[in-house]
Amino acid sequence: MIENDPAGVPRRATLKDVAQAAGVSQSTTSRALSGEGYVAANVRERVLAAADSLGYVPHAMARSLRKQDSRTIGVLVSDLRNAFYADLAAGIAARARREGYTMMLVDDQGSTEAELDAAQAFVATRVAGVIVTPLSGAVSDYLTRQHIPVVEADRQFSQGRGDAVLIDNAGVARRMTDHLIDLGHRRIALFIDETTWTTGGERAAGYRASLEESGIPADPALVISSGWDAEAARKAAIDILARRDHPTAIFAANNLLAEGVWRATNDLGLRIPEDVSIVSFDDSEWMSMVNPGITAVAQDAVALGEAAMDRLLARVQHPTADPETIVLEAQVRPRGSTAAPRVV
Repeated sequence: MIENDPAGVPRRATLKDVAQAAGVSQSTTSRALSGEGYVAANVRERVLAAADSLGYVPHAMARSLRKQDSRTIGVLVSDLRNAFYADLAAGIAARARREGYTMMLVDDQGSTEAELDAAQAFVATRVAGVIVTPLSGAVSDYLTRQHIPVVEADRQFSQGRGDAVLIDNAGVARRMTDHLIDLGHRRIALFIDETTWTTGGERAAGYRASLEESGIPADPALVISSGWDAEAARKAAIDILARRDHPTAIFAANNLLAEGVWRATNDLGLRIPEDVSIVSFDDSEWMSMVNPGITAVAQDAVALGEAAMDRLLARVQHPTADPETIVLEAQVRPRGSTAAPRVV
């Protein structure tokens, strides 16, 4: 029986408690529980029974420090309220579990300061490696200096210097814009979150490339930057759609922007796709529930997470191998939100 601490608070069983309950030394108890080194079969059974009765759980971190072999990975994502990042983390967790790793998950909520704090915590706990959706190049540079294997997922800041698993943002954005142009649209607005990261930058590049190839002059007034805020996107969409020369189609570069644009059309009493066509990069559950449904790029975030975990394991096993960038395809899910522009 384990006594409470001096304050009367129940305490967890220790290796010493198990050794005393089994009537053997702590070193014998350690060997019996770890399976490393010789322990007589009857003694091992007695130690395991004592550990079970006391509810003893080995200190995984201490064991990792002794063996220099951590079975924990750090995962750092931008916003778990966004289904994309939740699915990404789920994919990493599933693959990690199959490979015998546990996951330490942190949501930095878009803060570079919180991101670096989390990276420092990962180093302090001696994780085997880190998967990050980086906000800047600082976090990957820091982890690399600390000799922690790191894989950038969804966004890339360490091109040529580190591993990454990405979506073909430019190629798919080009296909989506091509689709709108093929329908006859010439005034196509792009609602974008940012252009300094590879995600936003490449999606904007794909949009521009499609316009250029079709001989359509790029109009800076049709590129609307509204961050990751659906309400800000709604207000910006109301403003541009209320104009006399409003765009006949809108390409929203993420699901939150698409939500804002969709709400704006309802506020203005516009019909989709009769008055304005809408496409989205990032699919979301609501897009298949509204009428008409929103044509969207479906990123398999779970598969992205699994691929990132595979790349991290490869880096752990071959720390001096050349860095590798893996680019995954995304599917376009056509629904009813696009049509030829209305002739006025």
